[in-house]
Amino acid sequence: MEEGNLDEVVESEVVVSGDTDVQDSSVDEFAQIREHYEAGVALTDDETDRIADVAVEYLRGILNLFGETHSSIDEYDGDEGELILDVSGGDLAVLIGRHGRTLEALQTVISTLVSSRLKFYYPIVVDIESYRSRAKKKIEQMALNAASRAKSHGSSVKLAPMNAYDRRLVHLTLRDDPEVTTHSEGDDPDRYVVITPVKL
Repeated sequence: MEEGNLDEVVESEVVVSGDTDVQDSSVDEFAQIREHYEAGVALTDDETDRIADVAVEYLRGILNLFGETHSSIDEYDGDEGELILDVSGGDLAVLIGRHGRTLEALQTVISTLVSSRLKFYYPIVVDIESYRSRAKKKIEQMALNAASRAKSHGSSVKLAPMNAYDRRLVHLTLRDDPEVTTHSEGDDPDRYVVITPVKL
């Protein structure tokens, strides 16, 4: 299936064919979890498991549309408190797409569906066979190398345009380095990060 058809497939087959009776009958199912999360109260394991179950339900539905009925989905917590769903097994390259663009679209769809169901936003990261994990390490190393160049040359370094998730990784990687600052410039999809040395 072509990369550009993902949104159409999800809209026509996942959303429309969803069990609306079940969702309508559980309007307040996540009210207490929502109150805890919005109040900054740490969620219990049971509460996070219920959120994960919803996310996995939607993700599994999309995988089924692509004929991937035997893929496994591992759940674990990210460094920033996000829920990470890592899919493995099967022919999953089509769900990654060129430069991870289809994976980005898949994550957006899953986040939107889950937020609609929960009635609040909970950070979810969808990964395919640890693609994001590998890409994360590359971006972190790229950020460190760029920061080193900025400091040694005494001038700002502009990184190549990247999506919001990757830009955030750059900011997080360098946030504890007192010798550089980072900020983003430009408009999507050409928005990029600038690393500037601090004059001490």
